[in-house]
Amino acid sequence: MTEHLRLIMLGAMGGIPFAGMAWEALHYLEGLRRLGHDVFYVEDTNAWPYDPALDSSSPDCAHALDYIARVMAWAGLADRWAYRAAEPDGSIYGLSEADFQQLFNDADALINWGGSTILRDEHRRVPVRAFLETDPGGGEILAAKGDPAAIALLTAHTHFFSWAENLGTPDCRLPPGLVAYQTTHMPVVLDWFPPTESHSPRGDNPGWLRFTTVANWYQPGEVEWQGEVYTWSKHNPFLRYIDLPRCLGQPVELALGSADDAAVELLASHGWRVVDAAPFGKDLLPFREYIFDSDGEFTVAKDVYGRLRTGWFSDRSAYYLAAGKPVITQDTGIGRFLPTGEGLFTFNTMDEILDAFERIHSDYAHHSKAARGIAEEHFRAETVLAKFVEGLKT
Repeated sequence: MTEHLRLIMLGAMGGIPFAGMAWEALHYLEGLRRLGHDVFYVEDTNAWPYDPALDSSSPDCAHALDYIARVMAWAGLADRWAYRAAEPDGSIYGLSEADFQQLFNDADALINWGGSTILRDEHRRVPVRAFLETDPGGGEILAAKGDPAAIALLTAHTHFFSWAENLGTPDCRLPPGLVAYQTTHMPVVLDWFPPTESHSPRGDNPGWLRFTTVANWYQPGEVEWQGEVYTWSKHNPFLRYIDLPRCLGQPVELALGSADDAAVELLASHGWRVVDAAPFGKDLLPFREYIFDSDGEFTVAKDVYGRLRTGWFSDRSAYYLAAGKPVITQDTGIGRFLPTGEGLFTFNTMDEILDAFERIHSDYAHHSKAARGIAEEHFRAETVLAKFVEGLKT
């Protein structure tokens, strides 16, 4: 491959039009562009996109097109995207049909972000086809159990990357899998998330630090491996620590999607502050402002990430770190590749959570600076993606 590559990222941010997805794609695209590569975003999933206004999928792709266009224009990539509508329509938007086909003829490599796309014949013409797994657990287990669809999805690729940084270590319970994964993690364009001071009210006590997170409360789905059942939902991990606000003597804020009235009432009765994620969960800048207006993040990991000891680390948590916001997160084994104890804390028990809050409260400025330092050393997009591109050459 040449030094400066023509790269295609296959994704689904129009089909799943939420800020978390959009930011994730943009950090990859912009980071690769800053390294001098010629990058394009293509959505070609052959699935109806989700329309938040309808709260359902729809054959009308107008909302998806508008969302992709706005996101890409914000990043200065207005002419660098294409969308193919699901069959039987098959219309191509963003690029002309001729340019769309030529793009795949000329590309040096494609990156199937999140395994969002079942590769078509024109995708397979690209000589290097990277499978980028951002949600480890289910895919490896299904492939290890011989699931034909999972195996077919994987084996259409030539290179394999995973956010399971612990993969292959003694404490990781993921099966080794049918392919050789290279481990990686979220790249962050640091100047998009500069250190900021919180300007939001902190409740009745001005001494409180406003810890927040953005999450889906409930997500269906589970996977069985070696007699254990692992779920994709965060609600059970949160419920294990439901008494945290009472133990702290202050609220912790959850911006939630997929939470019914009963869940909200339960959390509120235990001292959590629950807000609807919708006002800042869809568009780029409100999502970023929510992080900027926080003092730090407290969050849990999905059951499948934590109990399997994957070493997965949240893209959202990386943004908090970049903005100088200390993070307290459930331990998935990330201590093997990220420093913890200053700016970033992991926990397995309530006592560890309380200790982390106390240490951050005692010297917030120090831990804020440490959080940004972790982002600069470990999540800088140019550094993460230079290693990623080298991995495409192996």
